[in-house]
Amino acid sequence: MTIHDEAATPTRHMEPIRHDNLLINFTTEFHRIWDSAGSRAKPAAFWRPTPAPDALPGYFPLGDVIAAGFDNLNNASAVAVVVCEAQVASTDPAKGKALRRPDDFELIWKDSGSGSKKDGAIWRPIPPEGYVALGCVCSNDHDKPSLNAVRCVRADLVTASKVNELIWSDKGSGAKQSVSVWSIAPPVAAPGETHLAPGIAISDNGYARPESFSAYSLRMPIALKMNARPVAPTLNGRIPPSELDTSTHTAKLPWFTIKDPLLTPLEQLRSSPFYLLQRTDRYLLVGHEHNPESANRTFRWTAPRVQGPASLLIFARATSVKFEGQWQSSMPTAMAFSAHLEDDFTQSKPHSTEWFNSIPMEIIAFAPKNRTVAVYLIQSDYRLLRADGTPVTDSFSYTDGNSLHITEYTPEEPETITPSLQTMAAPVTPPITETAKPVSAVQPEPPIATVTDSET
Repeated sequence: MTIHDEAATPTRHMEPIRHDNLLINFTTEFHRIWDSAGSRAKPAAFWRPTPAPDALPGYFPLGDVIAAGFDNLNNASAVAVVVCEAQVASTDPAKGKALRRPDDFELIWKDSGSGSKKDGAIWRPIPPEGYVALGCVCSNDHDKPSLNAVRCVRADLVTASKVNELIWSDKGSGAKQSVSVWSIAPPVAAPGETHLAPGIAISDNGYARPESFSAYSLRMPIALKMNARPVAPTLNGRIPPSELDTSTHTAKLPWFTIKDPLLTPLEQLRSSPFYLLQRTDRYLLVGHEHNPESANRTFRWTAPRVQGPASLLIFARATSVKFEGQWQSSMPTAMAFSAHLEDDFTQSKPHSTEWFNSIPMEIIAFAPKNRTVAVYLIQSDYRLLRADGTPVTDSFSYTDGNSLHITEYTPEEPETITPSLQTMAAPVTPPITETAKPVSAVQPEPPIATVTDSET
């Protein structure tokens, strides 16, 4: 019979992460299934994630988790992934449901001969065609678990992963069979995605790293809202406009991808299950001048670049979030992840070094006679906010050197009034007899502006 240890206080219901018709959530409640007490193996216990029906109705675990020792996991701030079928069907009706129960279970190991106080066995779910199992299931006897113990996930919602590090083995238990339990490492995340490895790998080859075990991680898109660029300013007089348009873009990141300097992981789940990384774009005036003369004039300004490698490094150390590629969990746990922001959001294209370029820009603008010219660049300000809107750390900024905007103002010429004259006969103009008529030439104007890096 399963041992039901005292459960932890349920975590308040949080908005699930959605991928097509799959809903992903988290629970802090577990039931002990089996432990190694009585055997000579290192102390360990298998626990089943048990989402509270009132907080997470319809959710299922993907597999059991293992923890060192015999202490109650509900008192250890542990978190596990649970999944649910969304009420709205897949965007592609041909794909079918996101979740299916396993067709059967395959025995991997049982404790016979170990001297354990309780019978126990470990089983691998056999998924239906088109689905995969992301974990294993333990039983507190030698009978197959219920088919409703876990759910299998549709194959397009996961990504292949690799077996990582050893967590526990029954070495020294005296059991007739040998078994070892391993963590799973997700692959490098594609831009705009998070990969989460919620399960464990079981070796059916004794204590060697499992070679035939198919490991998987959940794929989660990073919710991203990108808006249009801010409206470019326009000169309507000699004085530049004081109010300029802004545009904010937002990436929504799950709690487990963020290191919060003020909150533990469990506190993050309970009080800030998601974080908003905001980017606000605004045009900043580099310089403006009026040319009162009768010939073209050249004006020069120096525009600083506000970014630098130090700002990215400080932000990554404080939050773990990286702009120049993926970031991942630092410990091989049951919540191992990898995440990668969209390149358009971070403005860090592959092989680009603009985030590390702090050299000021030299801007040269040409103003025709009697005109006013103004030069602008877009600055992006980034900040990371908790669910309640409080900042996690200091904000930082980026100057887009490719966003140069030039606007000019030309005053209207005053209307000239000519006094009326008496009608006179027009003088006779002799005909033009030259073979080639005269042609007036229009002199081209020089380019409005150019941008170069300042010489240091």
